[in-house]
This record gives sequence, C-alpha cells and structure tokens, in this order.
Amino acid sequence: MTDEKINGIIESMQELLEDPIVPKNVKSKVENAMKSLKDKTDIKLRVNKALDELDGISDDINIEPFTRSQIWNLVSALESL
Repeated sequence: MTDEKINGIIESMQELLEDPIVPKNVKSKVENAMKSLKDKTDIKLRVNKALDELDGISDDINIEPFTRSQIWNLVSALESL
C-alpha cells in the first residue's frame, strides 16, 4: 500500500518536472526528492529526505501559486505516510 502511494507521489513529482513554468531551482529540488524516494533504504528515511528537499521551495517568490499548491500537496502526501 505504501509503495503505491509513493509511486503516486513520484508521478506527481514527474508532472512538476515536465511543467515548463516551474523554475530550474525548484525542478532540481523535486528531482532530489524523487531520488530520495526511489532509494532502497527505510521508508521513514526516504520520506524525511524528500521532505527536507521540498521544505523551503514553497516559500520561493519565483514560483506560480498553482505550482506552490502542487508542492504543498506533495508535502501533505509525504507527511501522511
């Protein structure tokens, strides 16, 4: 069940990466978070690493409100695991 949720979160992250409006610095953080989730370590460790990467980007003034909402949704989904 958790693997299915993680795969859904990774798919959402991939959609963010394909969005041309998302700034490069945000894409870089999202890529790092995706890599963390794909590791074969403990689930809690993977989630914490991903949350660390996503933590500060929602405060970035250069991102669109829709992108900010998507990031908040990703963070909420990760915190629910």
